Amino acid sequence: MVEVKEKKGKKIVINAQWCKGCGVCIDMCPKGAITKDLKEKAVWEFPEKCVYCGLCELRCPDIAITAKEEE
Repeated sequence: MVEVKEKKGKKIVINAQWCKGCGVCIDMCPKGAITKDLKEKAVWEFPEKCVYCGLCELRCPDIAITAKEEE
């Protein structure tokens, strides 16, 4: 399952199949916008807190997170 939420033309896409639940993205998020779901997978839970810094995408060891900007 791929989770897609949007915030003002920007979105964070998390591929739950690739996510191993290591928590690196959660630790790197300066605003606490990412949490874990019941299956211990990353979830962009609070898009309103996100400052779209891209650290989650940059640090994800599984390449399970993609930060995209809508055109």
